[in-house]
Amino acid sequence: MAKTGRAVVYDAPNTPFVIREYPVRDVKPDEVLARITMSTICRSDIHSYLGHRPNPCPGILGHEIIGVIEQLGETITHDMRGDVLAVGDRVTWTEFFHHGDSYYRDVHDMPQKSPGLRKYGHDLVEDDPHFLGGFADYCYILPGTGILKLPDEISDEEATPLNCGVATMISVTEAAKIDVGGTVVVQGLGLLGLYGCAIAKARGARRVIGLDAVADRLSLAKKFGADVTYDISAMSEDELVAAVRADCPPDGADVCIEVCGYPEAVPVGIRMLRVGGHYVIGGLVNPDSNFTLDGNAILRGWINIKGVHNYHPRHLIQALDFVMANRERFPFAEMVDSKFSLDQLDEAFACATERTVLRAAIVP
Repeated sequence: MAKTGRAVVYDAPNTPFVIREYPVRDVKPDEVLARITMSTICRSDIHSYLGHRPNPCPGILGHEIIGVIEQLGETITHDMRGDVLAVGDRVTWTEFFHHGDSYYRDVHDMPQKSPGLRKYGHDLVEDDPHFLGGFADYCYILPGTGILKLPDEISDEEATPLNCGVATMISVTEAAKIDVGGTVVVQGLGLLGLYGCAIAKARGARRVIGLDAVADRLSLAKKFGADVTYDISAMSEDELVAAVRADCPPDGADVCIEVCGYPEAVPVGIRMLRVGGHYVIGGLVNPDSNFTLDGNAILRGWINIKGVHNYHPRHLIQALDFVMANRERFPFAEMVDSKFSLDQLDEAFACATERTVLRAAIVP
């Protein structure tokens, strides 16, 4: 009898998920088949499900994935770090893949922006090899993907967000040019923001300020490196800007990072910066995320604004190293605070959408 696996299919935005079975074929020489052990619901999965960003349908959502190698193509012998790979190894992999020539990869060292790049959780389920998303029994790891073997010591809860949330924030904090002794403001204390606080502290920031409107997240941020937090729902914009600037003497914050997903936060965050400060946009993943800025204020303030989308494969290696080096300092496992089975995906998405959980895990 031919082997099959389950996939939770997203037929269209705002419709119930449906479990279907698809054939599981043998791998090609340059592929890997992983049996999924955990995947987590990223905020961008929710945006896709709600129809706020384009995503192929019917498909399998989910790109924060870890799994155990079930089949290994004959040409795949080592991971990105040079460690030997074998059937039974627990691995993570880059959330995107690109195979072939790439001007951006070869000339600008930006493989994550290669034309034709594809992402796990963003493919049609009807196309071979079917399993290219996290909410399923299996996932094929295709050519052009960076694979990374996981140490035995790291738990599934610590490891699953590595290939999206953590690697993205490694890229974002690198772009922010955080210096030892710097002051950093993080707008939004979801999973990305919490990792942003922790990474900023580990990079040597003297003071980290977290902003959000959810009480539990404001409290949790203190465990992840935030020195002070502000409830943005309890203050006017002018009051918030004044309070943050007073916390960052003599003239405002060195860095402000947007990971809240609200475009109206950008002008407010820029007002918190000192002359020459850096502002990094990491959360505006939806089209038409428009805001208005005073160009003269940017000019006179020598403000640096940068967007970060996707990450370099090396950032996944750095993400793993960061978590392994700081897992006793910060309670990373607490971020994945609920678990659901495949047939509970509708419930999991409802909880994640309503923000009653921080990171919902799907365990096949």
